[in-house]
Amino acid sequence: MKILLITKRVPFPPNSGYPIVVYNTIKGLLQLGADITLFSLNPSKGKIDIEDIYDPIFDQIKYYTYDLDTDVNVWSAFFNIFTNESYNVSRYFSEDAAKQLESILRENIFDIIQFEGLFVVPYLDTVKANSNAKLIYRAHNIEFTMWERLSHLEKFIVRRKYLAFLAQRLKAYETDQINRFHQIFAISEPDRQDILRFGCEVPMSVFPVAIDLEKYKVDKSKTSFPTLFHLGAMDWRPNQEGLEWFLDDIWPDIEKLNKDLRFYIAGKNMQKHFFEYDSENLIVEGEVFDAVDFMNSKAIMIVPLISGTGMRVKIIEGMAMKKCIIATTTAAEGINCKHGHDILIADSADEFYRSILQCIINPKKWMEIGDNARKTVENDHSIQLITSKMLKIYEGLVSV
Repeated sequence: MKILLITKRVPFPPNSGYPIVVYNTIKGLLQLGADITLFSLNPSKGKIDIEDIYDPIFDQIKYYTYDLDTDVNVWSAFFNIFTNESYNVSRYFSEDAAKQLESILRENIFDIIQFEGLFVVPYLDTVKANSNAKLIYRAHNIEFTMWERLSHLEKFIVRRKYLAFLAQRLKAYETDQINRFHQIFAISEPDRQDILRFGCEVPMSVFPVAIDLEKYKVDKSKTSFPTLFHLGAMDWRPNQEGLEWFLDDIWPDIEKLNKDLRFYIAGKNMQKHFFEYDSENLIVEGEVFDAVDFMNSKAIMIVPLISGTGMRVKIIEGMAMKKCIIATTTAAEGINCKHGHDILIADSADEFYRSILQCIINPKKWMEIGDNARKTVENDHSIQLITSKMLKIYEGLVSV
């Protein structure tokens, strides 16, 4: 089975949500004997130097990359208003990248070509013109919904209207493209339902985030208590706004619960203002070298998202590390979890306060929830489970 994956960024190293999803897909399919080729855009923001990748998985695939400037340009954004294109998506398209992809398609025959997310869909016409492969679109999230939610939360009226405009353009693009594939992969059941409402008429399956359970080794002797932590890419706006809400409206009261309580926040591209909070018990780590070691050393994971879609990979990782996770309904969306069993759901300052207090005064509670969380991940999110089901769909498509 020859498979081409088209990605919006290089999925090496697997250090945040999107790369982890793609990387684990590659790893699982390789274990099942698939022949994998990767074509990745390499945006200037967060650009990866291919020469610095030292990973045995990378050595087992054929890869092509195209360096691309996707930074927001004020004039381009302005003039885009007078077109019918989505500015969010159009920034990821380059004629030269399309020519490189065309060359790859002419030199190789693929059984399956999988588009990893909406921002590589602009290359669909190039693929259709140069390949007879079966085409799959994997929706990592519903892009327009996230921008819609951001617009509702924005207080500055001009920015609110522009965010709503971007969401509308994204929605039009997503709905126009959805029936141009042979198969759709949604990352969660709520996302599948949203895609159906777009008018999707092609077969669709749900494939949640897959993780390599062997990577997540728990050593409770190294876990300090009482500790809270938040881990996530801080250049993603939903993470920023959720953490700001928690620090402004919730943390000042939580901090008073226990003089020994510490709250650690970590993630790449940590914004400057997070270092400026006046709190002795708040420790801002910035980017950490080893996310698994960081999670292992802390007790309770806080995920206060109030916007965003898809499935939170960091929550799945936290569950694999037997963490007691206290998260909003939005953050836990799409994950097969149950409040009070393998996660604690909190959507208000009061609910966060009561959940954290419960964990502090009853340590057995957070450990029990963490143990149940690991079992949930083992049942629903192993690489072997997800990619074996994926391969069966590939085989069914190719045999038609």
